[in-house]
Order: sequence, then structure tokens, then C-alpha cells
Amino acid sequence: MTETKIPPLHVQSSGSGTPVLLIHGFPFTSRMWQPQLHGLADTCQILAPDLPGFGDSPAAPPPHTVDALAQACIAVLDAQGIRGPAVVGGLSMGGYIALAIARLYPERLRGLMLLSTRAGADGAEAKANRDKGIATAQEQGPAPAGEGMFPKLLAPGNYAAQPQTAEELKGIMAGATTEGVVMALTAMRDRPDSTPLLSSIRVPTLVVHGEEDQVIPKSEAEAMAAAIPNSQLQLIPNAGHVPNLEQAEKFNEVVAAFIRSVNT
Repeated sequence: MTETKIPPLHVQSSGSGTPVLLIHGFPFTSRMWQPQLHGLADTCQILAPDLPGFGDSPAAPPPHTVDALAQACIAVLDAQGIRGPAVVGGLSMGGYIALAIARLYPERLRGLMLLSTRAGADGAEAKANRDKGIATAQEQGPAPAGEGMFPKLLAPGNYAAQPQTAEELKGIMAGATTEGVVMALTAMRDRPDSTPLLSSIRVPTLVVHGEEDQVIPKSEAEAMAAAIPNSQLQLIPNAGHVPNLEQAEKFNEVVAAFIRSVNT
């Protein structure tokens, strides 16, 4: 593939051992992985980049594609001196990028984690909604993207049960820029269908999904797990689209067990 011009990404890191790259969702930043940066530091080396235009990473020039974002994430591993295979995990939009890495750089994968995501491409209605989101961001800035998603991010009961998690999400989404929102919506709108790729994935794969995800139904996770040969599915009770925040202890337990299994 052709080289992109995405500037180096800002990265948070913790721990040592097996390298684990965690790619955030939309419209989040690497801050969403704080429970993992702290909770998994004894298990592995966590690397959590800010995608372009989010958090502390500068915006990127077009073209905006999941392939370009995959290349930028691989550059994070290169910059850390990690040339061998790593475990790559992505949540929601991050999962689309992780699947692009699996397609473009299979030799860089030691394991794959598909978190609150799906393999299929956008349909006509979803593409139209992306276009509306792009126009809104260009007119009103990045805030409406987060405001529109906020009511669907947690399991319905967790807004009252976990007010701190809800407030933390608002703070995380404040790290989005107009350029980042436009880039992300464009890349998601135009991403290819990864469904045909699934049967060819050869590395151990962990599929994690909240039982009460209001953004992507758990049937999408079940379909991915059924199609990937060496996969396991973990449905997290009392969690929505961000199980790593809503049920951080359970999420970390599942991920740690997976990383240990990859190393055996």
C-alpha cells in the first residue's frame, strides 16, 4: 500500500511483556483505556495511541481511510521498536482498524481482540448518517458527535448506576476535534466489508461485547466469533458499548486470560 502522511501518534503506555496495542473508538481518545493501562500493567505492555485529531495527536491530511489509520497504528509499534507480532485490539471504530491491520499486516499479529465492533461495512442509511455527521461537525464543531452518541453508549441502567462512568465518558469525548470527527466519519463510511476476511484470520481472536450494547447488537459479535476459526466470544453482563469502562474488572480479567493463552 502507499505510504500515508499521518504524523506520529501520541501514545500512552504502561507495563512490560507481551505488546498489546489498544485502538480507541469514536469519538473517544486513548483516555478510554485508563482502566486497562492501570489494571493490565502486570500482564503485558499496553500501548494506547490517540488517533489523528483526537486527544494529543495532530490531525491528519486526507485521504481518510481505515487502511491509513491501520498503517499509522503499525507505525506506533515500529516507533516502540516492536517489529515482531503484537496483540492488537480495537473497540468499535478501533475494531474496524484492527480488522484492517489483520488484512494488511497479518504478520504483525500475535492475537486479535475485536471489542464492541462488527465486520460489515456501512449500508446506505449508515453512510447517509455519516455524511450528516460530517456536515454537522463542519458547521458546529466536534461536540454534536459525542452528544448524539452519549445516550447509547452505556447499558441503559448504568447511567444511574454508574454516574462517574457517564461523566468520564463526557470528558473523554471532549478530546475530539472537528478534524478528527470528519476524518473518523469519512474512514468509517468508506471502510470495506471485512466479513470475507474473517475465515482467513489465523491468530487467536477474542471477541468481547456488552450484553446491553445499544450501538452494535451482540448478534454482530456472535457472527464474527462463529466465522473466525480460532476465536472465543465473551459477552459481558451489565455492560453496553464500553464494557472496558462499565465492567473494567471483568473486562481486564477476560483480556488478561486471553493474553496468557496467546503466550502458551
